Amino acid sequence: MILAALIDYLEQIAPLSYQESYDNSGLIVGNPDQNIDRAIISLDCTEEVVDEAIDLGCQLIIAHHPIVFKGLKRFNGRSYVERVVMKAIKHDIALYAIHTNLDNIYGGVNKKIAEKLSLQQLSILSPKEELLNKLVVFVPKTQAEQLRSALFKAGAGHIGNYSECSFNASGTGTFKAGAETNPYVGSIGERHYEVEERIEVIYPQHRERQILIAMYETHPYEEVAYDIYKLQNKHHQVGSGMIGSLPEPLEERQFLELLKQCLGASVIRHTRLRGKRVQRVAVCGGSGGFLLSQAIRQGADVFVTADYKYHEFFDAEKKIVIADVGHFESEQFTQELLLEIIQKKFPNFAVRLTGVNTNPINYYI
Repeated sequence: MILAALIDYLEQIAPLSYQESYDNSGLIVGNPDQNIDRAIISLDCTEEVVDEAIDLGCQLIIAHHPIVFKGLKRFNGRSYVERVVMKAIKHDIALYAIHTNLDNIYGGVNKKIAEKLSLQQLSILSPKEELLNKLVVFVPKTQAEQLRSALFKAGAGHIGNYSECSFNASGTGTFKAGAETNPYVGSIGERHYEVEERIEVIYPQHRERQILIAMYETHPYEEVAYDIYKLQNKHHQVGSGMIGSLPEPLEERQFLELLKQCLGASVIRHTRLRGKRVQRVAVCGGSGGFLLSQAIRQGADVFVTADYKYHEFFDAEKKIVIADVGHFESEQFTQELLLEIIQKKFPNFAVRLTGVNTNPINYYI
């Protein structure tokens, strides 16, 4: 398989435009046109993982965390980042990262955590804004259905769990064809009146190119009249964290035990228990402290995340229980998620989970 084919598929599911500004998701090392037949999935790309790839004859490592977050000025092996990149290049191993863009999709990292905890009635905790555009296009009424179908097929018209959404209104358009035109209807030099339909569809910004291509290829007019509007609406399928409810309420200590079992957490750092039952739970893989106010606002009894600092625990103010399960523990199932995603599309591609435990944190219990 060509590497680009796998990358295109992954980025259809988790577009790079969904990553946070500080992130560095995407192809970090490698040529998109290179052939690959084996890959390893890992949470982190360490030297041990690269060695594993070499031993197994893999040409690709897919990691959740990017090995390179900031610019590198020298490659002399003085840091583990430099050594990983140098070794990967030397052995012609591509490195691909799929980080906060995978965090921020509805079916991504946080949904996987929620599923492990058997949470129901799931929704994005903090939906992102300004990711949606609206296309308004005018088309002869006789060609309206054909154009609508083409726009839907290209990725327009999704609102939440609904597809093929559009607004349509009929009216009359006018135009006068110039001397060097080839009008679909009407005559050159004469004002023409045409019964037209105004079609409005919402679409995610990263699909704009495909949608405009579909519009131009399907629309009968030589010059297409259309408008694009940038929307401030929240995209409820894209954003940070997730919130849901347990099938049955649990005592707080029962829930902490559930966390330990489901996430394999050796230690859970938490705020003082409130003596209340746990029903509604917010989760965020990795460093999710920035979502605490949203978790409280949406009525979560517990917020499960990682990387909390000492003074940040005070921010709970007895309104919620913060449960810090550890960064690796909160994101470990990302590897399983990626394996499922890839095998669903490419069932015959040789992809496997790393056998290396990349968690840099150890606990003495």
